[in-house]
Amino acid sequence: MLRLSRPKTDLRTLITLLAITSIVITLANSLYATWRVQREVLINNTLESNRVYATKLASTTEMFFQLAQSQLAYSAKILGSEQDSDRALQREVERLRQQTNSFNSVAIVDASGWVRAISPESLMLKGMHLKTAATAQALSERKPLISRPSISAANNLMVFVSWPVRAKNGRYLGFVGGTIYLKKKSILNALLGEQFYRDGSSLYVVDDDNRVLYHQNGRLIGQKIPPLIRQPQANGNGSEQLVPAGSQPMLAGYATVPTAGWTIVAMKPTQATLAPLSSLLLKVLQHSVPFALLTLVCAWILARLIALPLWQLARKASQMDVQGVSGEIKDIRSWYYEASQIKRALLAGIGMLQEKIGRLKFEVQTDPLTSLLNRRGLNAVLEYFLATRQPFAVLALDIDNFKRVNDTWGHDVGDEVIRTVARQLVSSSRQTDVVCRSGGEEFLMILPGTDREMAAAIAERVRQKNEQQKLDIVGSISISIGVALWSADDMPMERTFKQADDALYQAKNAGRNCVKMSQSCWMTAP
Repeated sequence: MLRLSRPKTDLRTLITLLAITSIVITLANSLYATWRVQREVLINNTLESNRVYATKLASTTEMFFQLAQSQLAYSAKILGSEQDSDRALQREVERLRQQTNSFNSVAIVDASGWVRAISPESLMLKGMHLKTAATAQALSERKPLISRPSISAANNLMVFVSWPVRAKNGRYLGFVGGTIYLKKKSILNALLGEQFYRDGSSLYVVDDDNRVLYHQNGRLIGQKIPPLIRQPQANGNGSEQLVPAGSQPMLAGYATVPTAGWTIVAMKPTQATLAPLSSLLLKVLQHSVPFALLTLVCAWILARLIALPLWQLARKASQMDVQGVSGEIKDIRSWYYEASQIKRALLAGIGMLQEKIGRLKFEVQTDPLTSLLNRRGLNAVLEYFLATRQPFAVLALDIDNFKRVNDTWGHDVGDEVIRTVARQLVSSSRQTDVVCRSGGEEFLMILPGTDREMAAAIAERVRQKNEQQKLDIVGSISISIGVALWSADDMPMERTFKQADDALYQAKNAGRNCVKMSQSCWMTAP
């Protein structure tokens, strides 16, 4: 038999828990959404800021190279039209170096690679034949160019900006060029090499061969590094989230310098970018918690108001057999539709309580042989008794020597004996009693509101009437009865039915045709 347990959680607790859960989930979702949105905003803003900054530096660097080339172009024009005197050449290189301070050194080289003039003269390269890669490139290509980083004749890491010198008839005379030292003070070094912040940001300038030209860490200048940008944009500038080898995740913006073929990369650590996020979430939480607590208090009050009528009605529903409970239910203030309907149903149900118990025998599924309740119908009755907390007595009955009837006269006669006993049990029961065939020749009788003495008396009366009943073929039959009592505050129903079964076995062992209580026994001779 299924154990029928009483729920322990009330509606007020459920509504309060629902409100708390909803508030916590909503708050957590808000914090998570805020974190996601703010994280994306910080990352995207940093990426865009670095891209704009790199683009600005690239544009400034491009302008610097164009200005430097325009200066060299002007000098080349002058040198192509003047007398080829050493004094004039030296005067021009001095002017170029000192006028704008764009170059660390300036040299004029003839078409064979010999230095005709140089400034400053302290480099002591005048009259020397240059064989550097930058010089060879300028002499071979004979066009304006910006060389790749190389080691100069004076052993300096430098970039060489040159412009070809041609005579009026177009004959190639050589070139005029200026060097920009990458590890020493220069205008370009001041523009690029010192642009970094104290929050971990860094600025890389690399050539098309990924050689570092400028960085705040001077030891990196001149070294080749792995490519910083994985998928450069076609327009030459963009942004990426990077994880450099052996370093923390970075947010990088980059731009190219078209004339030089350089790439400027401005990077900031992702961790430094997201550092303000924790304090931002803390502020959001500080502003959200008071409103969440206020909402929680309001939800608790509202849950109490909603649950109070239902709690009062549920309490009275367990006392439906108490005198005067109908008036108490009428006094309950049911201020919303559901509570009002439940109140009306309870008031209607109280007047039909006894009738309801009687009608249960016909509304539920019955045993086809005896028209008595089967176990399913009995469970419905027991659920009703558990809900109303109404005590009852259990009579477990068994037809004595029923196997002999079946073996002697056949199952048809056995079925007739079962039907006869069933009719006798119904006729011996009260209107509120419930009679059930529990299986085979076994029966159960539920006697609501019956104490020990009354249960014993009813059981004895049932036994005697069955004993007095005469059947045409079989003659008289007898039954054995076990009796137990159930109270809502006493024990589980399963235990009560087990006690009734144990008392029935005691009656069988005592010679049959008797009544046994779970704790005392009345013996009647057969």
